[in-house]
Amino acid sequence: MTAATQPVERFPLVWGEDAPTETCVWCGAGLSTGAKRLRGRVLCPQCGAASTDPWPSPEDLDRAYGTWYRPTEGRRYALIGDAFFTRSRALIASRIDEISPPGPLIDVGSGEGVLVRALKSRGRSVLGLERDAVGPDVRDASLDQIEGDGEWAGVIFWHALEHLPAPGEAIREAARLLKPGGVVLIAVPNTDSLQARAFGDRWLHLDLPRHLVHLSQRALCSGLERNGLHVERVSQVRGAQIVIGWLDGLVSLLPGNLRLYQALRLPQARSAEMTIGQRLAAVAAGVVLLPVALACSGAEIVLGRSGTVYVEARRG
Repeated sequence: MTAATQPVERFPLVWGEDAPTETCVWCGAGLSTGAKRLRGRVLCPQCGAASTDPWPSPEDLDRAYGTWYRPTEGRRYALIGDAFFTRSRALIASRIDEISPPGPLIDVGSGEGVLVRALKSRGRSVLGLERDAVGPDVRDASLDQIEGDGEWAGVIFWHALEHLPAPGEAIREAARLLKPGGVVLIAVPNTDSLQARAFGDRWLHLDLPRHLVHLSQRALCSGLERNGLHVERVSQVRGAQIVIGWLDGLVSLLPGNLRLYQALRLPQARSAEMTIGQRLAAVAAGVVLLPVALACSGAEIVLGRSGTVYVEARRG
């Protein structure tokens, strides 16, 4: 595929060229000139987390999310993708309702409110937080603006913590808000996964610059414990988005600059303009490589190094 026929980026990811990241957004340690700097991120020698580097400005993030990331029409995925998304949130809601004590919940990064609605259908009181919020039960606010110290039953970060500009502070605020016995539930990409190591800068879940913190299982759990939250459960499966990480990465290694994840999204929900031929080629490659992706996913789950990690932690 020539450069002229490659997918055309609608929102080029160039950001913060003059704003090097000087402080770890997870633990707050200073990032000296000796900190290991990779493409688009810098590793903290204290906690092992990585912060996006250089640091994007609010204007950079507005461009990075654009109008495609969460289309106003509400639909993102082709075929049964949106139905599958809704069903998966219903399963998550069931788990949250099962382990959370009675009381109200907070869903951080609730998007269009799919998880909020699933929890409300189970009789739970839920407040959703989201930038440019839409929906009656979703507010454009951060955790430090929420009142009710020690009154909330649970705080949920379902693939949201990595998007926050101050994730370490968000965990401290969650601990403040939780009642005794309240839970924090988190799903994030796992930087110590086999797929992260295999694909490096091509890894789907790196997602620069929208992902601002990049966590391994160890860094995540130690950060929770540091804030007085006892980790009760770690799952290599429940965090989901494992197979697509492998599948998108494998397809990206093929000639032609194929973009499987973008091909699976509807035209208005893509970061890059794609021709029908580009989309069909990516999907066909994905179908062929699916058995390989499933095998790789199974291997990293067994080894405890899956592409995403899910953690439940409780306040004592």
